[in-house]
This record gives sequence, C-alpha cells and structure tokens, in this order.
Amino acid sequence: MLRLTLLGPVQVIVDGAPLTGIAPRHRAVLAYLLLNAGRVVGIERLIEAMWGHDRPETARSQIHASITAIRKVLRAAGAAELLETRAGGYVARPETGQLDAREFTELMAAGELREALDLWGGEALEDVHAHYVGGARELWNDRRLSAYERLVEAELAAGRHEELLDRLAAQVAAAPLRERLNGHLVLALHRAGRQADALAAARSYRAALADQQGLDPGRAFTELERAVLADDPALRPAGDDPAPRPAGAAPAVPDPPRRSTYLPYDIPDFSGRAAELERLMGEGRGAAVVAIDGMAGVGKTTLAVHVAHRLAARYPDGRLFIDLRAHTAGREPIDPAAALEALLRQLGVPADRIPVPPVERGALWRAELAGRRVLVVLDNALDAEHVRPLLPGRSDTLMLITSRRRLVALDGAHALSVDPPGEEDAAELFGRIVGERARREPDAVREVLRLCGHLPLAIRISAARLQHRPRWTVAYLAGRLRDHRRLLDGVSAAFALSYEHLCEAERRMFRLLGLVPGRDIDTAGAAALADVREDEAEELLEGLLDAHMLLQLEPGRYTFHDLLREHARSIAEDDGAVMRLLAYYLHRSRAAMDRLFPDSVAQREGIPRPAAPIPPVRDAAEAIAWLDAERSNIIATAVHGPEICLGLLALAMRPFLDRQAHHDDALTLHTLALQRSRTLGDRAVQARALADLAWTHWRLGEYERAEEHAHQALDVCEEASDRARALLTLGNVALRRRRGAQARRYLGQALDLTRIGADTWGEAHVLGILALVLDRDGRPEEARRHLDLALALHRKVGNPAGEAVTLDHLGVVLRHQGELAQARARHEQAAALYRRLGNTTDEAVALNGLAEAADDPARAAEEHAAALALADLARNRPERARAHAGLARAHLALGRPEQAHEHGGLALGLYRELGVPEAEEIRAFLEHAGRSAGPDRPAPPRRHDPGGPDTSPRS
Repeated sequence: MLRLTLLGPVQVIVDGAPLTGIAPRHRAVLAYLLLNAGRVVGIERLIEAMWGHDRPETARSQIHASITAIRKVLRAAGAAELLETRAGGYVARPETGQLDAREFTELMAAGELREALDLWGGEALEDVHAHYVGGARELWNDRRLSAYERLVEAELAAGRHEELLDRLAAQVAAAPLRERLNGHLVLALHRAGRQADALAAARSYRAALADQQGLDPGRAFTELERAVLADDPALRPAGDDPAPRPAGAAPAVPDPPRRSTYLPYDIPDFSGRAAELERLMGEGRGAAVVAIDGMAGVGKTTLAVHVAHRLAARYPDGRLFIDLRAHTAGREPIDPAAALEALLRQLGVPADRIPVPPVERGALWRAELAGRRVLVVLDNALDAEHVRPLLPGRSDTLMLITSRRRLVALDGAHALSVDPPGEEDAAELFGRIVGERARREPDAVREVLRLCGHLPLAIRISAARLQHRPRWTVAYLAGRLRDHRRLLDGVSAAFALSYEHLCEAERRMFRLLGLVPGRDIDTAGAAALADVREDEAEELLEGLLDAHMLLQLEPGRYTFHDLLREHARSIAEDDGAVMRLLAYYLHRSRAAMDRLFPDSVAQREGIPRPAAPIPPVRDAAEAIAWLDAERSNIIATAVHGPEICLGLLALAMRPFLDRQAHHDDALTLHTLALQRSRTLGDRAVQARALADLAWTHWRLGEYERAEEHAHQALDVCEEASDRARALLTLGNVALRRRRGAQARRYLGQALDLTRIGADTWGEAHVLGILALVLDRDGRPEEARRHLDLALALHRKVGNPAGEAVTLDHLGVVLRHQGELAQARARHEQAAALYRRLGNTTDEAVALNGLAEAADDPARAAEEHAAALALADLARNRPERARAHAGLARAHLALGRPEQAHEHGGLALGLYRELGVPEAEEIRAFLEHAGRSAGPDRPAPPRRHDPGGPDTSPRS
C-alpha cells in the first residue's frame, strides 16, 4: 500500500516502510506537485517555487533531474501512473487514501477532527527547504491549529475542560497571538475553578498582542474576559444545573432573541481616516442619514462597514446591509422595490407579508423601523432617487449610504466625500499589512502606492501578495507593477499581479466567474461552470477567497468586488461555461420543482435528464431555500446568457414563479422563451410560452393582455394541454367579465381537450371553473356535480391545493343556494387546508367566502378584515377589492356609513383598475348608501355580488 505524507516529514511509504534515498531537492519538488495534486504545474512555476527570483542557471535541468528521480521512486513503489506529463507541465494524481494532506481536508470537512489531527507527524513539510515552503508550511500549520481549536471547542461543550488544560496551555505557548486558542484556554481554566489563572491568561494574551502588534483583542475575547471576571453563569458547560430556585420564585425570564447582523466582515488592519471616523462616530449618536461618496476603490464600503461595527452596540434592533449594485459591471442596479424586499427580510418580515406595490413596501419598511434602533448600510447606490424610497421615517435609525456620486439631491442627508488617502495614511495601511520590509524601503513604498493610485483596494491586494512572498522586496514588487502598466493602468495592475500568482486552475475559475451573469454563485454552480467536481470547485473558490479575488457575503456563496468583476470579464473567454451553468440551473430547478410540486411531475417529463449528476434536493425546505437564493441568478443567466433551453427553463420554473407570485420574473422568462422559439421556429415552445404569458397576465389582473396572448397561443398550439391552458385563461377572463356564453364555450372546449388527452390534473381545474359558470347561470345542481367530480380528481392525483380551491368553490355555490352553514363549513375546510400548506395567498380567498356566508355583519366585517390583511400581503388585487366591498356592506349594516364609504371607494378604485362589471355594482351601492339616512341595511346584492370569488385554479 502506497502512502504519501506532507503533514510531517515528506515521505513515500510502501507497506508501512519509508523509501530511502530521495534527495532533499527531489522531495521538495514532489511535495510541491502533491500540494497541487490534480493541477497541471508548469516548469516555470516549479522553478519559481523552488528558488523564487534567485534561480540558478541550471534551474531547468535540476527540475528535469528531480522529475526523473521521482519517477524512478514511484516505479519502484508500483505507482508510476501517479505522475503524468502534460502539454503544460506535470500533474500528480494520487488515489483516494494515498495523500495525507487530502485525507486531512476530507476529515475536516466531515467534522472528524480527532482523526484528522492524528494524521500529523510533525510540522508540515518538516524536512523540506525551498522558496515556497515557508508560506505553505504556515498555511498548513494554521489549518492544523484551526482543527485543534474546533476540537477543543467541542470538548469544552462536552464538559471535558480538565483533560484539555495541559496540552491547551502548550499550544498557546507555541502560538501566543492566536485569539481563539487563548479564549479556549481562558474558558477551560475558568470552568476548572481557576478564575485567577483564567484572568492571568487573558491579561497575558492582551499584553502580548499589544506589544507585538499594537492591537487590542476582538469583541468576543473582551466579552469572555468580562464574563470570567463577573463569574457569569452563562459560562458553565451545557448540562450543569444552576442553583435550585427558591420555592415560590418566578422562573427566570429568558433574554429576548438578538437581532441578526448582516454586516460584512470588518477588516482588522483598518487604518487612517481619522477625520472621517470622528465625524461618522459623532453622527452615530442618534438618527441620521449619511451619504458617503467617492471614486471606485477608494474605500467607501470599508469605511462604512468599519463604522457600522464600531456603532453596532448602539443599535441593538438590527444591523442591516445591502449592495445596491449601481456600478456592478454588466448588471442593472437593484431597484428600490427589490431592495426594500431584501431589507424587510433582513428585519425578519416573512416573504408573504411583503406587498408588491413599491409605495406599500416603503410604508411597511418605515413602519417596521418605527420605534426601533436600527443601523442600515446601503452600499453602492446610483443616485438620490435610487435610495429615496429606502429612507426611514421618524425612527432611531442610522443609515450609511455609499455611492460613487455625490447625493446632493438627498434632502436632509449629511454628506461625506471620501478622497484617496494621503501618502501617510496609505503608507500606514501598506505597512500594517507588510510589516518591517515597508519600513526598510520607504522610497519603494511610495512608488508602489503611486502605482496603486493610492486606492486602498489596490494597496491591499499588492501588500497581501508581498506579505506572502518573504524573499520579495518592496522594490521588486514595484518593478512588477511597473511592468504591467503597459497593459493595465492604476488598480488593474494590482489585479493582474494577483491573477498572475494564482495556480492555473484558479486562474481559469477566476476568468469563468467573470462570465457569470448572476449576483453570486455557490459551489455546485461553480462546479458546473468550470466542469469540475464540486469539491474541486470549493477548493478553487476558497483559494480565490484567500487571495482576495472573491468575496463571501453569505456562507457558501461567492461574489466579486465590482472592480475585480470587471477585470475578470475583460480577460474571460467562454468555453461553453455559461451554457453549462444554465443547464445546471435547468436540471436543479426541475429537481426542486419535483419536490415542491409532485402532483405535476408529468408536466416536466419533456425536460431531458442531466448528462452529469447534480446535487440532490433532499426535501421541500431545501428546494425553497435553493430557489430563493438562486431565482435572481437564474433569471439573469437566462437574460444575459446563451439562448439555449429557455423554453425548458421556463417550463421548469413556471409553478414556483406562479405560486410565489414572482410574476415579473415569470413575464421575463416566458417572454425570452417566446422570442427564442420564434427565432428557431419551434411552435411547441412558442405555444407554451404564449399560454404561460396569458396565464401570468391573468394573475396580474391584466385581462386584455391575457386574452391577446391566449388567442395567439391558440393560433399556434398543437399540443392539447397547451390549447386547454389557453382556453382556461380565456374562460377565466370571460367569467370575470360576466360573459357567460363565452366562458361556457371556452371552458367546454378546454374540458374536451383535457379528457381527450387523459389530463386528469387539467380536467379537475377546468371542472372547478366551469362549475362557477353554471352556478351563475342558475344551474347549481350541475355546478355541484362538477365540483364533486373535480374534488375527487384532485384527491386522485394528490393535489391538496386543487382540493382546497374546489372546497372554496363549493362554499360559493352553497351560499348562493341559501345553505349558509354548509357554505361556511366548506370555506373553513378550504382555509384550514391552505393554512396547512402555508398558502396565505389563497387563504384570503377562503376567508372572503367565509365572510360572505356569515349571517352576522359584525362577524362578516371581522372575517373580511382578516382576508384583506392576507390579500394585501399576498398582492392579490381581486381579493383586496372583494374584501373592501364586503367591508363596505358590513359597515353600512352596522350603522357605520363613513367606514362603508371608505371601503366602498377603495373597492371601486380596484375594480375599475381590473376593468370588471363589479365596478358598476359597487358604484351603485355607494349611491344607495349615500341616500340612506340611517343604518338600515341595503337590499341584498344580486347573485353576482361585488367581489365574486377568485377563479384562479392553483396547483
């Protein structure tokens, strides 16, 4: 059995015995190839790894000699295939279980920390000497310490503090400036009853950090130190029973949950900006809006985030952050309505409570902020109009806005213009990152700062590169930057230099990410983009993250800074990557839909199975989480990506976009599918896209456009199912407009098509709508027979949402027959089923029906009010109008004419927007109510009363 070790001495072990006779230089080359296992390493890169810029004249021949010697050793071990020669260099391909470093990484990912640490036999690369070794050894030893810290954290949680103390103290002595490790030691000592020793250890760490780095401990360590000093009971391990509560004493009241913070990471080496900090800290004493403007890369976001972290304790009710993307290459700025939705969700407002109209979203946002102390960072704004709808009302909110433009039109905002830092501040920033070398070469530092344009982003990238190249001088870095100015000026020179020092696989991933149309990407999406395994993609993404070429604003999701995105796009070449990404989105969407909508799986059978495996979707919760995270990326990729499989993607996404009321995205996607199908002459996709557009316009209450698209669909439809859907939409529109004969004709044709095609799902929906037409025609018994059959079919195919809507329609028919008790029972069943499904959108329909079947105006008013609340939040215009009309009738019956007129007027406005006959009925109602001198209840409405039930079938 072959074993290759890097976590200790570099060895080739066969059947438990290390092979001897491998020269130190050969071990160094082998170790470098194994550290980059699976990646092609060119000979120039090997030379730089071995000697840096001090290469000997014989460097190339020495590398060839090393490769020859390594091959000889591997042949002797029976593993000649482990090292392959490629056109671009060499690649090591150890098998599973052969390389200890890879096994360590896999065990860490699996949470098997003790087993991972047992693999180590000393310091990483213990007996190897080469230019690359210092940085690699530091990286792997850091990973080892991180694993140990995680293990200690688990042991502390299990109450095994006594057993940890000796080794933990030794580890702290070896790494005295590691804050998390010191924190574990302090906690272990405290739990062992050694409070004085715990405080002494904390003081020792604080003093060492101040002496060697001029820093104070972080907030977590400071809070731990304070808790130890106070002997806080919260520091006891889980399971320790507190002192018994005295008899009769009230139980302790738990602390209220903390508001989550959405602030990005606050960099520890922030420097300079003294004047700006003083002013912003002063602004943070109360409510204010501060607009921070400056050029790209000047550090606006860094400054705002740093100040937000320093002020966070003053704003306990929430620390929010959103990137408005005004200057993100290839993307449109986030519109205020979408920004409001994101901010409301950060505040904890459920999605189904967020209204669609921007004005209503703004009102909800201001209402949620009222009475709270919240800090909000609006990053990357376009102009004053972009952020005006996001401003708070009267509240204790501090809002920090960053923009490349001066927001002079933002009344009441405090403006702060940020210029590139002066030479002293820029040199301080560079020096804090680089250390002593910066102080030895002040002239070279000034040259680097000039080449970086004094932009903090460029300074950070260049300094980080120098920090990890111990043999480089600052002058050498300056020379490298100058060489690149022939191609790229200013900040791009720093980007190009960072890019140059990525491995080839990381460079390729960086370039491909520049092609991604969406806001961010996860590891599975990146794997599809680059056509690699997901674990490889994660390793590459983490490498780019470590190199400051990517950002991670959310766990597991990766994105660019704007300037780096532009640079990546400028050097990108699409090898089919975006097509692979779009195909991944298609197949993962289909898998998510199959979890969420199992009753309509047959409708997606036309989508081919993926050529490569995709990550499984385990349950409905995971499906919803993935779709919520990726929806905007999927739409962006469809809009800006290759014009392939758009019809299939629209087919896959259709039920989710419809159920979740993402109607704008549905219109975008179905319109793209229509345009592409017309270009290709694909009549099947064209018909489906037109039918989907018709349905979406119907859902939005845009009945003329719904009819237009439905008629176009019928002109090109060949599939019975698409014709039936178009006819169903036309039947719905005709029903809403009280055109009974027309509705019967359309729905009758749709019913015939569903039965010919054995489409049980579609037949059930058509029967439910046709029943309402029959009821309006005065044929209630036929209507009930249709609904009984529809109910049976929905239950047969396992469609609980269709079952609920049919029960609601039964309630309507029973009410019209005067059977109010039975009607209310059906509406209550429908409402309960909708609640179980979490479908508040349609619960409003059932509550309106319940109110209309009430024999008590007070109860009707209460139930209509509940329906209105849900309809407002669910963006359902027909049910809002219906609820307002019902409230108007109920309030008039209760002798409240002013409230009746108010709700009647709101209903009238909505019905006029919808263009339906109920507008005339509610107008007549208002005239009648105005003539009423007293609280007498008006005559009962005709059978087709205002605000009749929503006739939408729901999957």
